[in-house]
Amino acid sequence: MWIIAGHLKVDADQRDAWVAAHHDLLTRARRAPGCLDVAITADPVDPERVNNFERWESWDAIEAWRKVAAAPDTGVEMRDVEVMAYEVAGQRPPF
Repeated sequence: MWIIAGHLKVDADQRDAWVAAHHDLLTRARRAPGCLDVAITADPVDPERVNNFERWESWDAIEAWRKVAAAPDTGVEMRDVEVMAYEVAGQRPPF
C-alpha cells in the first residue's frame, strides 16, 4: 500500500475555489481501480493551507490513475508544497 500525504499553500482568497476545482478529480479518483481513499481539503486553522491525502493499493494503481487524472488547471500558484509518497510496510488500528 502507498500513502501520498502532505500539504501546500495557495493565497487565502483563492483556497476554497482551488479545493472546489478538484471535486470532479476526487470523485473520479475514488472510483479508480486501486484507490482506497483520497481527499483534498481546506485546512481548518491556516487559511492558505490545503491538505492532501491519498491511499492506494499499489504504485501501479497510482501510475495508471496519473495517466487519466487530468488535474484541473486552476491558474492558482501553489507554494510551499510538502507532499510525499510513503510505502506502507504494515497496518494496525491506532487505538
